[in-house]
Amino acid sequence: MKASIKIGTRGSKLALWQANWVKSALNEKFPNHTIELVTIKTQGDKIFDVPLAQVGGKGLFVKEIEQNLLDRRIDIAVHSMKDMPADIPEGLHIGAIPQREIPTDVLISKKGSRFSELKLGSVIGTSSLRRAAQLRHARADIVIRGLRGNLDTRLRKLESENLDAIVVAAAGVKRLNLENRITEYLNEDLMLPAVGQGALCIEIRENDPQIEEMTTALDHFQTRAIVKGERAFLNRLEGGCQIPLAGYGKIEKNRYMLSGLIADIDGSTLIKDTLSGPVESSENVGIQLAEQLLEKGADKILEKLKAESIQ
Repeated sequence: MKASIKIGTRGSKLALWQANWVKSALNEKFPNHTIELVTIKTQGDKIFDVPLAQVGGKGLFVKEIEQNLLDRRIDIAVHSMKDMPADIPEGLHIGAIPQREIPTDVLISKKGSRFSELKLGSVIGTSSLRRAAQLRHARADIVIRGLRGNLDTRLRKLESENLDAIVVAAAGVKRLNLENRITEYLNEDLMLPAVGQGALCIEIRENDPQIEEMTTALDHFQTRAIVKGERAFLNRLEGGCQIPLAGYGKIEKNRYMLSGLIADIDGSTLIKDTLSGPVESSENVGIQLAEQLLEKGADKILEKLKAESIQ
Protein backbone atom coordinates (compact mmCIF):
# COMPACT_ATOMS: atom_id res chain seq x y z
CA MET A 1 0.00 0.00 0.00
CA LYS A 2 1.33 3.46 -0.96
CA ALA A 3 2.17 5.66 2.04
CA SER A 4 0.77 8.75 0.32
CA ILE A 5 -1.29 8.99 -2.85
CA LYS A 6 -0.52 12.00 -5.00
CA ILE A 7 -3.07 13.69 -7.28
CA GLY A 8 -1.65 15.80 -10.09
CA THR A 9 -3.52 18.90 -11.22
CA ARG A 10 -3.15 22.26 -12.92
CA GLY A 11 -3.02 25.25 -10.59
CA SER A 12 -6.03 27.29 -11.72
CA LYS A 13 -8.92 27.82 -9.29
CA LEU A 14 -11.15 25.53 -11.33
CA ALA A 15 -8.53 22.79 -11.70
CA LEU A 16 -7.85 22.89 -7.95
CA TRP A 17 -11.59 22.72 -7.22
CA GLN A 18 -11.82 19.62 -9.41
CA ALA A 19 -8.79 17.95 -7.84
CA ASN A 20 -10.00 18.75 -4.33
CA TRP A 21 -13.39 17.27 -5.19
CA VAL A 22 -11.67 14.02 -6.23
CA LYS A 23 -9.49 14.10 -3.10
CA SER A 24 -12.55 14.57 -0.85
CA ALA A 25 -14.48 11.81 -2.62
CA LEU A 26 -11.55 9.40 -2.21
CA ASN A 27 -11.02 10.41 1.44
CA GLU A 28 -14.67 9.66 2.14
CA LYS A 29 -14.45 6.19 0.60
CA PHE A 30 -10.90 5.38 1.77
CA PRO A 31 -10.36 7.29 5.05
CA ASN A 32 -7.20 5.38 5.97
CA HIS A 33 -5.20 6.74 3.02
CA THR A 34 -3.18 9.94 2.95
CA ILE A 35 -3.95 11.88 -0.21
CA GLU A 36 -2.20 15.07 -1.33
CA LEU A 37 -2.33 17.40 -4.32
CA VAL A 38 0.62 18.15 -6.58
CA THR A 39 0.28 21.29 -8.71
CA ILE A 40 1.84 21.05 -12.16
CA LYS A 41 2.25 23.94 -14.61
CA THR A 42 1.40 22.85 -18.14
CA GLN A 43 2.43 24.36 -21.46
CA GLY A 44 -1.13 25.57 -21.94
CA ASP A 45 -0.87 27.56 -18.71
CA LYS A 46 2.25 29.35 -19.97
CA ILE A 47 0.84 30.53 -23.33
CA PHE A 48 -1.82 33.21 -22.97
CA ASP A 49 -1.49 35.31 -26.11
CA VAL A 50 -1.88 32.65 -28.83
CA PRO A 51 -5.02 30.65 -29.69
CA LEU A 52 -4.70 27.00 -28.66
CA ALA A 53 -5.47 25.89 -32.21
CA GLN A 54 -2.19 27.48 -33.34
CA VAL A 55 0.06 25.93 -30.72
CA GLY A 56 -0.99 22.31 -30.47
CA GLY A 57 -4.53 22.19 -29.14
CA LYS A 58 -6.02 21.13 -25.85
CA GLY A 59 -3.39 18.46 -25.22
CA LEU A 60 -1.17 21.30 -23.98
CA PHE A 61 -3.15 21.20 -20.72
CA VAL A 62 -2.50 17.52 -20.03
CA LYS A 63 0.89 16.45 -21.43
CA GLU A 64 3.06 17.49 -18.49
CA ILE A 65 0.62 15.97 -16.01
CA GLU A 66 0.55 12.72 -17.97
CA GLN A 67 4.36 12.64 -18.01
CA ASN A 68 4.40 12.99 -14.21
CA LEU A 69 1.98 10.06 -14.08
CA LEU A 70 4.18 7.94 -16.35
CA ASP A 71 7.26 8.91 -14.30
CA ARG A 72 5.44 7.86 -11.08
CA ARG A 73 5.77 11.30 -9.49
CA ILE A 74 1.98 11.27 -9.12
CA ASP A 75 -0.53 8.41 -8.90
CA ILE A 76 -3.69 10.05 -10.23
CA ALA A 77 -4.22 12.87 -12.75
CA VAL A 78 -7.38 14.98 -12.73
CA HIS A 79 -8.32 16.78 -15.96
CA SER A 80 -11.33 18.40 -17.51
CA MET A 81 -12.55 15.74 -19.94
CA LYS A 82 -12.96 18.29 -22.73
CA ASP A 83 -9.19 18.95 -22.54
CA MET A 84 -8.37 15.30 -23.22
CA PRO A 85 -7.05 14.49 -26.72
CA ALA A 86 -8.60 11.51 -28.50
CA ASP A 87 -5.47 9.40 -27.95
CA ILE A 88 -4.31 8.41 -24.46
CA PRO A 89 -0.54 7.72 -24.08
CA GLU A 90 0.53 4.09 -23.88
CA GLY A 91 0.67 2.97 -20.25
CA LEU A 92 -2.16 5.24 -19.14
CA HIS A 93 -5.93 4.95 -19.22
CA ILE A 94 -9.08 6.58 -17.89
CA GLY A 95 -9.66 5.15 -14.41
CA ALA A 96 -12.96 6.90 -13.74
CA ILE A 97 -15.42 9.43 -15.08
CA PRO A 98 -17.51 10.79 -12.18
CA GLN A 99 -21.07 12.04 -12.63
CA ARG A 100 -21.14 14.93 -15.06
CA GLU A 101 -21.96 18.52 -14.19
CA ILE A 102 -24.25 20.44 -16.58
CA PRO A 103 -22.52 20.25 -20.02
CA THR A 104 -23.93 23.37 -21.68
CA ASP A 105 -22.31 26.73 -22.45
CA VAL A 106 -23.43 30.01 -20.98
CA LEU A 107 -23.46 33.61 -22.15
CA ILE A 108 -22.23 36.24 -19.70
CA SER A 109 -22.99 39.67 -21.08
CA LYS A 110 -21.88 43.02 -19.76
CA LYS A 111 -25.33 44.61 -19.78
CA GLY A 112 -27.47 41.55 -19.10
CA SER A 113 -28.58 41.08 -22.72
CA ARG A 114 -29.43 37.59 -23.94
CA PHE A 115 -27.78 36.40 -27.17
CA SER A 116 -30.79 37.32 -29.33
CA GLU A 117 -30.91 40.77 -27.69
CA LEU A 118 -27.26 41.74 -28.29
CA LYS A 119 -26.97 44.78 -30.55
CA LEU A 120 -25.83 44.44 -34.17
CA GLY A 121 -22.06 43.86 -34.42
CA SER A 122 -21.64 42.94 -30.76
CA VAL A 123 -18.22 41.64 -29.75
CA ILE A 124 -18.14 38.23 -28.03
CA GLY A 125 -14.99 36.83 -26.45
CA THR A 126 -14.04 33.18 -26.98
CA SER A 127 -10.99 31.32 -28.28
CA SER A 128 -13.01 28.17 -28.98
CA LEU A 129 -13.40 27.50 -32.70
CA ARG A 130 -16.47 25.42 -31.83
CA ARG A 131 -18.18 28.28 -30.02
CA ALA A 132 -17.13 30.90 -32.57
CA ALA A 133 -18.43 28.90 -35.55
CA GLN A 134 -21.82 28.27 -33.94
CA LEU A 135 -22.19 31.89 -32.84
CA ARG A 136 -21.36 33.12 -36.35
CA HIS A 137 -23.72 30.56 -37.88
CA ALA A 138 -26.54 31.87 -35.71
CA ARG A 139 -25.69 35.55 -36.28
CA ALA A 140 -23.33 36.61 -39.07
CA ASP A 141 -23.07 40.13 -37.58
CA ILE A 142 -21.36 38.92 -34.41
CA VAL A 143 -17.67 39.83 -34.03
CA ILE A 144 -15.50 37.20 -32.31
CA ARG A 145 -12.48 38.25 -30.28
CA GLY A 146 -9.94 35.72 -28.99
CA LEU A 147 -10.15 35.15 -25.24
CA ARG A 148 -7.71 32.94 -23.32
CA GLY A 149 -7.06 32.44 -19.62
CA ASN A 150 -8.82 30.94 -16.64
CA LEU A 151 -12.38 31.86 -15.74
CA ASP A 152 -11.39 34.75 -13.45
CA THR A 153 -9.26 36.22 -16.24
CA ARG A 154 -12.06 35.89 -18.79
CA LEU A 155 -14.56 37.59 -16.50
CA ARG A 156 -12.08 40.41 -15.88
CA LYS A 157 -11.48 40.81 -19.63
CA LEU A 158 -15.23 41.15 -20.21
CA GLU A 159 -14.91 44.48 -18.41
CA SER A 160 -11.41 45.53 -19.48
CA GLU A 161 -11.29 44.62 -23.19
CA ASN A 162 -14.42 46.27 -24.53
CA LEU A 163 -16.36 43.03 -24.97
CA ASP A 164 -20.14 42.87 -25.00
CA ALA A 165 -20.24 39.25 -23.80
CA ILE A 166 -18.23 36.08 -23.33
CA VAL A 167 -19.22 32.43 -23.75
CA VAL A 168 -17.83 29.86 -21.30
CA ALA A 169 -18.73 26.40 -19.99
CA ALA A 170 -21.53 26.36 -17.43
CA ALA A 171 -19.79 23.68 -15.34
CA GLY A 172 -16.83 25.86 -14.39
CA VAL A 173 -19.06 28.81 -13.52
CA LYS A 174 -21.20 26.60 -11.27
CA ARG A 175 -18.23 24.90 -9.61
CA LEU A 176 -16.76 28.26 -8.64
CA ASN A 177 -20.12 29.53 -7.34
CA LEU A 178 -20.37 32.29 -9.95
CA GLU A 179 -23.84 31.41 -11.23
CA ASN A 180 -25.02 34.93 -10.45
CA ARG A 181 -22.89 36.10 -13.40
CA ILE A 182 -24.74 33.92 -15.94
CA THR A 183 -26.99 35.85 -18.32
CA GLU A 184 -28.25 32.88 -20.34
CA TYR A 185 -27.82 29.13 -20.59
CA LEU A 186 -27.37 28.48 -24.33
CA ASN A 187 -29.54 25.62 -25.55
CA GLU A 188 -28.05 22.86 -27.67
CA ASP A 189 -29.85 24.05 -30.82
CA LEU A 190 -27.78 27.24 -30.69
CA MET A 191 -24.62 25.92 -29.03
CA LEU A 192 -23.82 22.21 -29.02
CA PRO A 193 -21.29 21.50 -26.23
CA ALA A 194 -17.75 20.21 -26.61
CA VAL A 195 -17.05 16.49 -26.31
CA GLY A 196 -16.77 15.68 -22.59
CA GLN A 197 -17.70 19.17 -21.43
CA GLY A 198 -18.75 19.24 -17.78
CA ALA A 199 -17.17 15.84 -17.03
CA LEU A 200 -13.97 15.10 -15.14
CA CYS A 201 -11.32 12.67 -16.32
CA ILE A 202 -9.47 10.69 -13.65
CA GLU A 203 -6.44 9.28 -15.45
CA ILE A 204 -4.22 6.55 -13.96
CA ARG A 205 -1.46 4.14 -14.93
CA GLU A 206 -2.31 0.74 -16.30
CA ASN A 207 -1.41 -2.20 -14.05
CA ASP A 208 -1.78 -0.22 -10.83
CA PRO A 209 -4.41 -2.31 -8.98
CA GLN A 210 -4.55 -0.28 -5.77
CA ILE A 211 -5.22 3.00 -7.57
CA GLU A 212 -7.53 1.25 -10.03
CA GLU A 213 -9.68 -0.04 -7.18
CA MET A 214 -9.86 3.38 -5.55
CA THR A 215 -10.70 5.39 -8.66
CA THR A 216 -13.26 2.85 -9.89
CA ALA A 217 -15.29 3.75 -6.82
CA LEU A 218 -15.80 7.24 -8.30
CA ASP A 219 -16.93 6.03 -11.73
CA HIS A 220 -20.46 6.86 -12.89
CA PHE A 221 -21.73 4.27 -15.36
CA GLN A 222 -24.10 6.53 -17.32
CA THR A 223 -21.60 9.38 -17.61
CA ARG A 224 -18.88 6.99 -18.77
CA ALA A 225 -21.17 5.52 -21.45
CA ILE A 226 -22.18 8.99 -22.65
CA VAL A 227 -18.62 10.34 -22.78
CA LYS A 228 -17.23 7.18 -24.44
CA GLY A 229 -19.69 7.73 -27.28
CA GLU A 230 -18.75 11.39 -27.60
CA ARG A 231 -15.03 10.55 -27.63
CA ALA A 232 -15.52 7.80 -30.24
CA PHE A 233 -17.18 10.45 -32.42
CA LEU A 234 -14.23 12.80 -31.82
CA ASN A 235 -11.70 10.07 -32.51
CA ARG A 236 -13.28 9.04 -35.82
CA LEU A 237 -13.17 12.63 -37.03
CA GLU A 238 -9.61 13.04 -35.71
CA GLY A 239 -10.94 16.07 -33.92
CA GLY A 240 -9.03 18.46 -31.74
CA CYS A 241 -8.81 22.11 -30.90
CA GLN A 242 -8.09 22.95 -34.55
CA ILE A 243 -11.56 21.88 -35.75
CA PRO A 244 -14.96 23.45 -34.94
CA LEU A 245 -16.46 20.20 -33.70
CA ALA A 246 -19.09 19.43 -31.06
CA GLY A 247 -20.56 16.24 -29.66
CA TYR A 248 -23.18 15.89 -26.96
CA GLY A 249 -24.70 12.63 -25.75
CA LYS A 250 -27.46 11.83 -23.28
CA ILE A 251 -29.49 8.84 -22.16
CA GLU A 252 -33.24 9.03 -22.70
CA LYS A 253 -35.62 6.11 -22.04
CA ASN A 254 -32.68 3.69 -21.87
CA ARG A 255 -31.44 4.82 -25.30
CA TYR A 256 -28.21 6.64 -26.04
CA MET A 257 -28.80 9.84 -28.05
CA LEU A 258 -25.80 11.58 -29.60
CA SER A 259 -25.80 14.88 -31.48
CA GLY A 260 -22.70 15.98 -33.34
CA LEU A 261 -21.63 18.78 -35.63
CA ILE A 262 -18.69 20.01 -37.61
CA ALA A 263 -18.43 23.48 -39.13
CA ASP A 264 -16.31 25.82 -41.19
CA ILE A 265 -14.27 28.30 -39.16
CA ASP A 266 -16.57 31.15 -40.22
CA GLY A 267 -19.71 29.18 -39.46
CA SER A 268 -21.04 29.52 -43.02
CA THR A 269 -21.29 25.74 -43.36
CA LEU A 270 -22.47 23.69 -40.39
CA ILE A 271 -23.23 19.98 -40.66
CA LYS A 272 -25.21 18.50 -37.79
CA ASP A 273 -27.00 15.22 -37.11
CA THR A 274 -28.29 13.01 -34.29
CA LEU A 275 -28.18 9.25 -33.87
CA SER A 276 -29.40 6.87 -31.17
CA GLY A 277 -28.66 3.30 -30.12
CA PRO A 278 -28.29 1.00 -27.12
CA VAL A 279 -26.48 2.55 -24.14
CA GLU A 280 -23.94 -0.27 -24.08
CA SER A 281 -23.08 0.50 -27.74
CA SER A 282 -22.42 4.23 -27.26
CA GLU A 283 -19.00 4.02 -28.93
CA ASN A 284 -20.53 2.43 -32.03
CA VAL A 285 -23.13 5.19 -32.11
CA GLY A 286 -20.33 7.77 -31.97
CA ILE A 287 -18.46 6.17 -34.87
CA GLN A 288 -21.62 5.79 -36.95
CA LEU A 289 -22.63 9.41 -36.35
CA ALA A 290 -19.18 10.54 -37.47
CA GLU A 291 -19.58 8.48 -40.64
CA GLN A 292 -22.96 10.12 -41.29
CA LEU A 293 -21.43 13.59 -40.99
CA LEU A 294 -18.58 12.62 -43.31
CA GLU A 295 -21.10 11.45 -45.90
CA LYS A 296 -22.97 14.75 -45.53
CA GLY A 297 -19.86 16.78 -46.37
CA ALA A 298 -17.78 16.90 -43.18
CA ASP A 299 -14.95 15.28 -45.15
CA LYS A 300 -14.76 18.39 -47.35
CA ILE A 301 -14.59 20.65 -44.29
CA LEU A 302 -11.83 18.51 -42.77
CA GLU A 303 -9.81 18.56 -46.00
CA LYS A 304 -10.15 22.33 -46.20
CA LEU A 305 -9.12 22.86 -42.57
CA LYS A 306 -6.11 20.56 -42.93
CA ALA A 307 -5.00 22.33 -46.10
CA GLU A 308 -5.27 25.71 -44.36
CA SER A 309 -3.29 24.47 -41.33
CA ILE A 310 -0.42 23.33 -43.59
CA GLN A 311 -0.13 26.72 -45.28
